Amino acid sequence: MSMYPEMRYEQVVYQNPFLAMRIWQIDSENLVPEDIRRRLEQDWRQKKYSDWHYHEEVEFLLILKGELTAFYREEQLVLRKGDIALFGSSEPHLTMQTKDGGLSYIVFQIDLRKYWDPSTLNNMQHFSEVIRPLSSLNYIYRDNRDARAQTATLIRDIYREMNDAQIGYELAVSSKIKNILLLLLRHDELAQLNYNDNRLIGRLQPAVDYVENNLSDKLSVSDICGIVNMSYTHFIKTFKKAVGMSFTDFVVYKRIKKAEQQLLTNDVSIAEVAESVGISNLGHFYDMFRRYNGCSPKQFRDKLREPVGKS
Repeated sequence: MSMYPEMRYEQVVYQNPFLAMRIWQIDSENLVPEDIRRRLEQDWRQKKYSDWHYHEEVEFLLILKGELTAFYREEQLVLRKGDIALFGSSEPHLTMQTKDGGLSYIVFQIDLRKYWDPSTLNNMQHFSEVIRPLSSLNYIYRDNRDARAQTATLIRDIYREMNDAQIGYELAVSSKIKNILLLLLRHDELAQLNYNDNRLIGRLQPAVDYVENNLSDKLSVSDICGIVNMSYTHFIKTFKKAVGMSFTDFVVYKRIKKAEQQLLTNDVSIAEVAESVGISNLGHFYDMFRRYNGCSPKQFRDKLREPVGKS
């Protein structure tokens, strides 16, 4: 069942499944008629969302020309040249052109779950949206000219890298995405991203290390509780608070990440990959892989073996 039955769910098709993102430019002359604009704004005030949409990916909008009005549940944003808007994962929103003279903007959608590794794990909690959606950070782009300008440059760079697809473009794009996240983290003066004390991560590090080193085995929560000397209930609650996702979801996430690496670097069967990451049921492995990548393991491998520049 849809998360929001009254809204449209948008399936994002990634340009590169390993980068888990899509970026493109929209040029429009379609000014929304005044009566429709008034109705949509009235609907928003009355908490009616029938024309809205959502997707699992976080979305950035960068306005290049013209005026775009964006709605999400908490706010209405009027965006003009150089402005940026951010919508969180699965956060309902609506956009429309509200000024004559043409509109150009870049849409950048990304699954942030793909960008965490052991070295950056303790930052995952900040962007997990456990307490509030990432749209709570739009004040940064509104109030901080430097953060806005630097992010705009990074988004333009990512757009160019994806279109040029020169050797190493994946490295360039990945680093620029992390720079965008760093700008948000460093300029979050209202502490919207500050969920927890990082000491919690340190307390749980032995559990995280154990998962990393034993992904091919059956992982027992009770065994891991013993490693960190916590009760089952305390461990489950502490892990969710510190990392930003449940322990079960974290284990699946790490297994799929390891499977992606195997598919990229080893010429082995998909069944062998599934076995190597501790998922013996091949059907379950396919289901989990699709949930994180929107494609089958074979499609993932084939896509990444295509020549650079092939669409």
